[in-house]
Amino acid sequence: MARQRIVVLSGAGVSAESGLGTFRDSGGLWEQHRIEDVATPEAWATDPEHVLRFYDMRREQTLKAVPNAAHRAIAALEQAFEVDVVTQNIDDLHERAGSSRVMHLHGEILKARSTKDPDLIVPLNGPSLRWGDRCPLGSQLRPHIVWFGEAVPLIPEAAALVAGADRLVVVGTSLQVYPAAGLVHYLPQERSLWVIDPHPVPLQGPHVHTIRSKASEGMPRLASAWLQEVSA
Repeated sequence: MARQRIVVLSGAGVSAESGLGTFRDSGGLWEQHRIEDVATPEAWATDPEHVLRFYDMRREQTLKAVPNAAHRAIAALEQAFEVDVVTQNIDDLHERAGSSRVMHLHGEILKARSTKDPDLIVPLNGPSLRWGDRCPLGSQLRPHIVWFGEAVPLIPEAAALVAGADRLVVVGTSLQVYPAAGLVHYLPQERSLWVIDPHPVPLQGPHVHTIRSKASEGMPRLASAWLQEVSA
């Protein structure tokens, strides 16, 4: 019997419980920086060294953070299901928790990419990416991050994953950041959609189930129930 396919759409609320905050937690500021100054193509064009310093700080935080119970529960689902994680988060905590298939919609903080060829992506071997660090083509490296105002190239692939899911879990995201928030609409109507969030979310329907709790509590509860269901 084929294993069911689960897609987990994860957002900042999952990483926040590992100590990685976002600008939405503090009135439009991210570590006391305006998004317009550190996370847009215009910011890079105006002051790239300032942008690099900001992401160095974010990278240091990521390297110190550890996966929490939500990350581990998502990884545990692979014991009995085919699981794809589609995350809006730029850290590697899903991978460190043991998830084997993770798609980063908004990029990865531990990688850099060429400013000449966006498909040329290289891993970073430390917390710092400096002005003057160049790709094999000789052009400056930039953070491998999808900035505000840039296209999200992996959306079609993510939509295909959701369309093929038997169950979709939305955890740690308020579904306010587009185009990622629109992915839920690719789930076939007869398939089950589970939303884990301490706050109300704008989704309703006969196949929509909600768990009103934070990610590190709701995700282990749901994963445990599903794993017991398969082993029964």
